[in-house]
Amino acid sequence: MRPLTAQLPDVRTMQISCVSVQTIIHDHLKMSKVSARWVLRNLTDHDRARRVATSQEFVDLFESDPVKFVRQIVTGHETWVHHWDPESKVELMLWRHASSPLPRKLRTLPSAGKLMVTIFWDSKGLLLIDYLPPKATMTGQYYASLLLKLRDAIKEKRRGMLTRGVWLLHDNAPIHKSMIAQQVVRDCGFVQLDHPAYSPDLTPSDYFCSAI
Repeated sequence: MRPLTAQLPDVRTMQISCVSVQTIIHDHLKMSKVSARWVLRNLTDHDRARRVATSQEFVDLFESDPVKFVRQIVTGHETWVHHWDPESKVELMLWRHASSPLPRKLRTLPSAGKLMVTIFWDSKGLLLIDYLPPKATMTGQYYASLLLKLRDAIKEKRRGMLTRGVWLLHDNAPIHKSMIAQQVVRDCGFVQLDHPAYSPDLTPSDYFCSAI
């Protein structure tokens, strides 16, 4: 279908004023020009159906035993953390007269670099924080080693949780879905909860990481 502007005849051809055209469009046709809404992903019908099904599964798990649901879920996420080289107060001092305006300093721009942080936590708090070494790459092998560390952290900090069972909730990043990481998930005895594609709002770590 052609755009509306391509369908409308030229004002000069119609021999009516622009005001009349606007009156027809807005008052009679009840049309208005709006901007398109920005979305992260254009989800397909299958994606939407899976999100509904997964959300219903979470609701069913919660309603069957709310206490168990809350205490058994462990969630994890990776995020980039930027760090800076702050200037000291002495470095920020400037000579000025008594009548001179106060100096202003813009926010320091990222200069020292960034590093990747992986965090795992449950309803009681943090379980494991890992900082990816400089120049290293987050791979399935590395993530698998973090899952083993997570199991040890749960064993140390949450007595009896491994026996009761751990429900692991993380997103669909390739490293999470790698064969070696999936094998370690099974070896650790974790139950991996479903996470629909392109659903960051169903991963609470996305919000928790942004707050630390």
